[in-house]
Amino acid sequence: MKEQNTGEKVKKRSTLSRVMEFAGRKRAYFGWSVVLAILGVAASFVPYLIIADIVGQLLEGNREWNFYLSQVLLMALFWLVRMTLHSFSTSLSHVATFTVLGGIREQLCKKLSTIPLGSVLDDNSGSYKNIIVERVDSMETTLAHIVPEFTANILLPTVMFIYIMTIDWRLGLANLVGAVIGLVCAVVMFIKSRGGYELSVEKTKKLNDTAVEYINGIEVIKAFGKTGTSYKKFVTAAREGADVFINWMRRCIWPQSGMMSFLPATFLGVLPVGLFLVNAGTLSAGGFITGIILSAGLITPLVVAFTYTDDLLKVGTIFGEVTEILDRKDMKRPAEIKKTPRGSDIVLRDVRFSYRDKEVLHGVNMEIKQGEFVAVVGPSGSGKSTIARLIDSLWDVDSGSITYGGTDIRELPLEWYMSRIAYVAQDNYLFDLSIKENIRLGRAGATDEDVVNAAKATGCHDFILGLENGYDTVAGGAGGHLSGGERQRICIARAMLKDAPVVILDEATAYTDPENEALVQASVAKLVRGRTLIVIAHRLSTVTGADRIFVINDGNVEASGTQDELLASCGLYRKMWEAHSMARDEDVCPEKENANA
Repeated sequence: MKEQNTGEKVKKRSTLSRVMEFAGRKRAYFGWSVVLAILGVAASFVPYLIIADIVGQLLEGNREWNFYLSQVLLMALFWLVRMTLHSFSTSLSHVATFTVLGGIREQLCKKLSTIPLGSVLDDNSGSYKNIIVERVDSMETTLAHIVPEFTANILLPTVMFIYIMTIDWRLGLANLVGAVIGLVCAVVMFIKSRGGYELSVEKTKKLNDTAVEYINGIEVIKAFGKTGTSYKKFVTAAREGADVFINWMRRCIWPQSGMMSFLPATFLGVLPVGLFLVNAGTLSAGGFITGIILSAGLITPLVVAFTYTDDLLKVGTIFGEVTEILDRKDMKRPAEIKKTPRGSDIVLRDVRFSYRDKEVLHGVNMEIKQGEFVAVVGPSGSGKSTIARLIDSLWDVDSGSITYGGTDIRELPLEWYMSRIAYVAQDNYLFDLSIKENIRLGRAGATDEDVVNAAKATGCHDFILGLENGYDTVAGGAGGHLSGGERQRICIARAMLKDAPVVILDEATAYTDPENEALVQASVAKLVRGRTLIVIAHRLSTVTGADRIFVINDGNVEASGTQDELLASCGLYRKMWEAHSMARDEDVCPEKENANA
């Protein structure tokens, strides 16, 4: 399909602004989480000062047991305050984070319903599942802990460093000797790791897509003996993913080791500089010991904070994937009806449509009157289903127009227009709900009697009663507990229950056996009386009674007319009819064919 954002520049938004948007009314929780984290830092800093005071008192010869006991109890109190504040801080950040994750998922699902179907089909379904479920979920730890813990781990050593500088600025600067060496190693590591994370994400997505494809196609793979080939594809994807991580780590292992070794090594500068200052008489022993105590807790929190950089990169990458979907161009539809359609005539005028930059419809013109039974036939790949999806507004035309009751469907609210169309595709989908609830999805508020009547009308009732729990039988994921034909009839019953003015059956009886197909066709004819019926058919015998048949060939309307008119005037339709009749005769009388063999 053509690029959706042609000619439009989308203003990029920061990750922080997106997080705040998704947090909604809970965004203040992040702020309070930071406030509590800061108070927790203050509480955690006090014990260091108490320890320094205890050491100083020991050096001065203080032997009062009660003094030291009170100091230790005071340290324990501040430790409890720090843990309590930390607990409240992380609780608030978790509430806000889960609101963010829920908001992301909600907006992604809404977005998929407002962008053209082709934009969704261009990507593997496994990619969407991976982003919406696993990738979004993987941000929870980072978002929930980055606010309070990153704040605390940056603020605490900053406060401690300032305090050391008040004791002796030279001792304070001595703490930075190991940090400077560690930061040099960090810069080297970042240079060597450039592009590594993005490539690892790409290969992981490829592995996920390949795994989903392998699992979904396992039946076909086994049936045609392609286990080795398909498994090799999966193994290759897994190996490529592993190689990316291994090569990434090999490039970074030495500078990373240097960074992790030197960054926390504050004593590398503090001990020699402190001893020199003490010997020179410019620093007291108590000040030196206090500096050592504070130095011990100076860099470790920074190292912990530094470990969040990978998580921050991951969050940025995931938000990039999320925003790529959210920034796609929506199907433009008004919120309210400006021009009320008159009737339900559907007219296609010079409709052109491209899929992945290849034009598949070349100026299609069709007119479907209200209440007509219209069939659309043609060779495989001719554009029949594309026409059905365009009429159902699952895509937008590239040029030309489709009108409903004289009004361009792009001028009608999407929800309003969709309520006027009952669409049953060849790839039928049932939710993991009871059969009753799957049918009831056609019309919210339908009674059980309405559901049963729709099932009876489409030939579903008898086989449903034969199931273990009747109408309460769970269909399974994607309707996996039912056969293809059973799923189709339930989907047709759901569409009939919708009671829409226009019904589109896109090869909806493709997997139905001849006996049930005849029953369904007869039932559909009864149920759509007074409505417009558009059937995309590959079995021509099911549409011989159509008011008009459109023959589509290579994205063009080659001919239109009744069955008899097309047999007399359209060579393509005549060939299709003869091929269909021959195949049908072979299906009906296989024993005669075997006898003559």
